[in-house]
Amino acid sequence: MPAQARPPTARQLAGAGAEDRAALCLEAAGLRLLARNYRCRMGELDLIAARDDLLVVAEVRLRSSARFGGAAASITWKKRQRIIRATRHLLAREPALQHMRVRFDALVVEGEGAEIEWIKGAFDAQ
Repeated sequence: MPAQARPPTARQLAGAGAEDRAALCLEAAGLRLLARNYRCRMGELDLIAARDDLLVVAEVRLRSSARFGGAAASITWKKRQRIIRATRHLLAREPALQHMRVRFDALVVEGEGAEIEWIKGAFDAQ
């Protein structure tokens, strides 16, 4: 008999809600959403969107408060490296995207239901 999936936690539901709002924010700005939660052994990409020759890889971060540096500060060097490696994996698998400029953005929310802060070019691939 297969194991039953556990229902999502309140934290998971809040994170999914923040991701939904971030996706709408990108689309409202004229970007076309290509993928959500792209997973590979290198890591995960929350949102991938495009417009013209620009590929936007967006990390969505939700924090209940700004304590301990807040949502933007939670994108550590190690997390950025995982995002960069996962993006390289994506580009290797999708030749149609290889000609595009890549920008790493962060969409951060400091508390459930708060405004989204969109940090364009939050970090570079190095």
